[in-house]
Amino acid sequence: MSEFLIESHINSLKQVIESLCEGDTPSALMKQLEQDCDSIGHDELVKLFTELDAQGSRFRSCEAVIDFFDNVVQDKIAAGRLNQYPMGHPVRVYLEENILLRSLIKEIWQFKPTQQLEEFATLFKEIGKVELHYQRKENQLFPCLEKHGWDSPSKNMWAFHDENRAILKEVRQAVEQGDATLAEQKAPYLFGELERMMQIEEQRLLPRAMELLDEEDWLDMRSGDREIGWMLATEPAPFPVIHDEVIDDNVLESVESASAEQYVHPSQVKRKKKLPFDTTGMFHFDEGYMTPEQVNLIFKTLPLDITYVDENDKVLFYNRGQERLFPRSAGIIGREVHLCHPPKSVDTVLRIVEEFKKGTRDVADFRIKIRGRFVVIRYFAVRDEEKNYRGVLEMSQDITDIQTLEGEQRLLDWA
Repeated sequence: MSEFLIESHINSLKQVIESLCEGDTPSALMKQLEQDCDSIGHDELVKLFTELDAQGSRFRSCEAVIDFFDNVVQDKIAAGRLNQYPMGHPVRVYLEENILLRSLIKEIWQFKPTQQLEEFATLFKEIGKVELHYQRKENQLFPCLEKHGWDSPSKNMWAFHDENRAILKEVRQAVEQGDATLAEQKAPYLFGELERMMQIEEQRLLPRAMELLDEEDWLDMRSGDREIGWMLATEPAPFPVIHDEVIDDNVLESVESASAEQYVHPSQVKRKKKLPFDTTGMFHFDEGYMTPEQVNLIFKTLPLDITYVDENDKVLFYNRGQERLFPRSAGIIGREVHLCHPPKSVDTVLRIVEEFKKGTRDVADFRIKIRGRFVVIRYFAVRDEEKNYRGVLEMSQDITDIQTLEGEQRLLDWA
């Protein structure tokens, strides 16, 4: 039955195209096709175009046909692409965002900035969320493709992203400054470039990604996608669908007791993430792996002083930077924090620790001058995932030179 319906839709579409080419407007048939047809497959469309070309139809240059395609058929084609992928799959989400972006661009064409700047600005803000779409590609999809030997997107497509970002910024600044004329001049080119990028994704990037990446890659990708976010107004459906046999018993129990809409993190699935390097001798942090030597080198390289005091008020760590702002020695390790400060500062330190422990405060800031340099000292409450107090992180940084910075510097200024 479904095959008959698909064939019927294609036949109806062919009748609409032929009628439009002859100068007629089959409104009833067009409306029925728009209402009854949920999606149109690529293969069926190619077959239809081949038949029309063989008949000598001028449908490719007919304005009425082009308008019908832009307003109705393109959405059906997009829906057909979606149906190839399960709900929540990263590729499906990319395509859903493209559908959203095209609808926003189609809608914003109704408003000229020189006449309706406020309406234009509202829609343009939504279009600007394409940045999340690009960030997920750059930080999630591209690294996976690199692991499988395809680094062209990282080298080339990323540059196109940056070009689009630059145009987005120009239009955004024009809108914010009330320069409606400039916004109106720049917007058409921007929308054209956004469409070009979507076509590259749909015709080249995503199909190739589906060939290269396996299920485990997509599962890993989804968890990171969630951290970056989506253009969509609501979070996409969970991916994957979790089956009983691949979940630990305790995880299954918690999932069953949760609401049906609760997101199940892919890390709960029994699988081991493949990495392109050996993790022997490394420790796993929130994200990534490092050896103790690498961690120590990073702390020594940081251009700021860091001291960590645990929940029992004992100093456990400080970094040995090349130029410390305040003198430290190994003798402070294990000492009570109040013994590590001059008497005039002790009351302030104890108050900070007390408020952090009570949960009434999370940050304390100070600014002082030392030897003609301007220094910021910040204290942060360290808490675990359950918000339990686990100590204090003290961070001191010389910001004298930072304060003098003005404007942007996007090019390397090495002599």
